[in-house]
Amino acid sequence: MTGLDRRPAAATDATLPRGPLAGFAAGSLGMGVWVTVPGLLLLYFLTDVLAVGPWLAGLALLLPKIADVLLHPWVGHRADVEQTRRGNRRRLLLLGCALPVAFAALFAVPGGLTGAPAAAWVAVFFIAGNLLFAAYQVPYLSTPADLRIGYHERTRLMAFRMVVLTLGILVSGLLAPLLTGGDAATRGGYQRMGVVLAVGMLVAMLVGVAGIARLRGSAPASTASGHGGWRALRTALRDAQFRWLVAAYLAMSTTTHLVLAGVPYYAEYELRAPGLTTVLVAAFVAPALLVTPAWLVVARRVGKQRALLGAQGAFAIGSLVLAVGRPAGLPVLVAAVAVLGVAFAGMQLLPFSMLPDVIRAASNAGSTGAGTYTGVWTATEATGAALGPYAYALCLTVGGFVASTAGESPVQPDAALAAVRYGFGLLPAVAMLAALLLQRRYTLDATARAAS
Repeated sequence: MTGLDRRPAAATDATLPRGPLAGFAAGSLGMGVWVTVPGLLLLYFLTDVLAVGPWLAGLALLLPKIADVLLHPWVGHRADVEQTRRGNRRRLLLLGCALPVAFAALFAVPGGLTGAPAAAWVAVFFIAGNLLFAAYQVPYLSTPADLRIGYHERTRLMAFRMVVLTLGILVSGLLAPLLTGGDAATRGGYQRMGVVLAVGMLVAMLVGVAGIARLRGSAPASTASGHGGWRALRTALRDAQFRWLVAAYLAMSTTTHLVLAGVPYYAEYELRAPGLTTVLVAAFVAPALLVTPAWLVVARRVGKQRALLGAQGAFAIGSLVLAVGRPAGLPVLVAAVAVLGVAFAGMQLLPFSMLPDVIRAASNAGSTGAGTYTGVWTATEATGAALGPYAYALCLTVGGFVASTAGESPVQPDAALAAVRYGFGLLPAVAMLAALLLQRRYTLDATARAAS
């Protein structure tokens, strides 16, 4: 089939073997570290270790994402070119395996740097890391669309990925605060954490590259080559189903990264126990290891769209409980975070399995370019990863939050403490309701399910 051939590339009912599935999913273990640790600790690292003001810290995390928005679709185009010329996207994946170097450098800020110079150091290596992450993530997430598999099998493939990604998020989210020194975190502790986790990232990502090769050899591959460049980008942006899915995912990504950025602040300033950062991260992430198979069952019974709307609603309700703060009691607050974790599992599995549905529908209509679609998607995810911490940083700025260096404990004004609480609870609830309303405009799910 050529790029101009408009005959549908029919999906097959093939069941992917578990071995190649596990190998593919292993790549997400390393990706989970990059997804989690900067979002969890980088804003706090800037404001409470490097004495960077919250407005500048938020800006240092936001500006690097502008490059992502522009370059992710280009990386997607290059991934499509590699697929057409070589039959795989392996070279980009291997380039992306340099990500651990940038991750380690991100937290290795020289001892003499504080304030604006420290923010500049972090911003430079954040840009480098984001671009390397795109080089790995875009071809990685194009894999489900590269295989001629059905609606439910695409969900199963992404469920394997979700479980391993969750494991990466959980392990790194628990280990990172401990490796930094916990309540007595230091620059040296952050540097040690960066190096240790970088080694684990590299191993997992290399295993993922090998796993993708095995997976592509175990299932029929799409033979459509399609078009790339600006033409493919215009096609993707004109796809109404894709636009609504992307818009909803932007709101979801922003919200979840906002919550991650707020965890250490909520633990220290609202719960008055910095050590509870690990507990809250575990409560947020651990449920996904148990409930991802349940989300897979729900999606099979009611469809991905309806399941996702349920996850978004649950996240909004849990966030409102967190806005109450200490009066609700610690057990209730931890349970509310666990509800967010259950919803988070669905919001990771379902949109990522709906993306190849959209790409397959576009391919059947004569438009291909899985890499370009995925590049726009990952640019959206990167944008949300920046907007979330930035939104939380703005909340802190409005509240008059006082930045500090490691070892200092400035007295925060009441308005700053209120900003910590409402930014962690009320703002995510509003953002997630916006995601739910956007998601309702997506209407492809019933058609994709019926065609499988």
